[in-house]
Amino acid sequence: MTLMEQAAETMRALALDEELKDRVAADPALRGLAWRVAERYVGGRTIDEALGRAALLNAEGSAATIDYMGESCRDAALATAETEVFLDLSRQAAARAVNCSVSLDLSHIGSVVDRELGLANATRLAEATAAAGQEMMISMEGSDRTDLVLWTHERLCERFDHVGVTIQARLHRTAEDLPRLLQRPGRIRLVKGSYLEPESVAYPRGSRELRAAFLTCATRLLDDGHLCSIATHDPDLLTALQPHMRPGSGAYEVETLLGLDAGRLAAMRDRGHPTRQYIVFGTQWWLYVCNRIAEDPLRLLQALIDATRAGSELTSGGLACGAVTTAEP
Repeated sequence: MTLMEQAAETMRALALDEELKDRVAADPALRGLAWRVAERYVGGRTIDEALGRAALLNAEGSAATIDYMGESCRDAALATAETEVFLDLSRQAAARAVNCSVSLDLSHIGSVVDRELGLANATRLAEATAAAGQEMMISMEGSDRTDLVLWTHERLCERFDHVGVTIQARLHRTAEDLPRLLQRPGRIRLVKGSYLEPESVAYPRGSRELRAAFLTCATRLLDDGHLCSIATHDPDLLTALQPHMRPGSGAYEVETLLGLDAGRLAAMRDRGHPTRQYIVFGTQWWLYVCNRIAEDPLRLLQALIDATRAGSELTSGGLACGAVTTAEP
């Protein structure tokens, strides 16, 4: 394993370190430093901040997806309370006429407490987004939850046609899952996959097998004409797929993540391709940000620069310290 691969695996392990996350959250200085690294990838801590970022994207010609961060909620009452935040996001987005879809992890709203609870809360959100004319997107989770995600999506598709689902090209099973998903309504969002997975169930990151799997799935989606999002920052993949993209068809979009190569999104938009950017908000950003950095270990250098700048402000005097404090989640 190369040094860069070791760095990536270390970041993925840190993403799952609950004790470290709690320690950082409890220490005001560490929390301020960590937030300065995180805010490059996070659209804010509140609905208002996230919608503000989405409105700017809309003005540039891109749609947005907004996700309230959180997963693995194991308390039924809390899961239902968190569902209210998603409902509020839908209401506020509609009131402000922001062009965005609402995205969520099913485990955030109770699916790991009880799959029927997760389905009930997801149904409430599906009803709200349908009434508001918004797309609802179910996010990917670890491979141990794929069956649960696809079961919930199937139940929702029995009543709704605007609920999309995310699939991971890395997972070996995706080749078999995709034909069934093509029979359902709703957008299919294709990503490589960022979770720490054994090679028995997933292709290695950076492998030829993963590239081939992504191209196979993306080509099938584009040629089929099914609603889809091709969610990648990989320029080689986007170049290879352009012969299958038909601007004006309304069937596909190119999606990128906030904080990662905004120039590529603009370049695709300039070529006539519909574009979307994925925006997350909230305070539970630890796992998300660690995984974003792990996807490209060179981002560790950017994180070091961001943290160093924050540290300089923290030690330069009382006024600067106050600025850091107000930026904390």
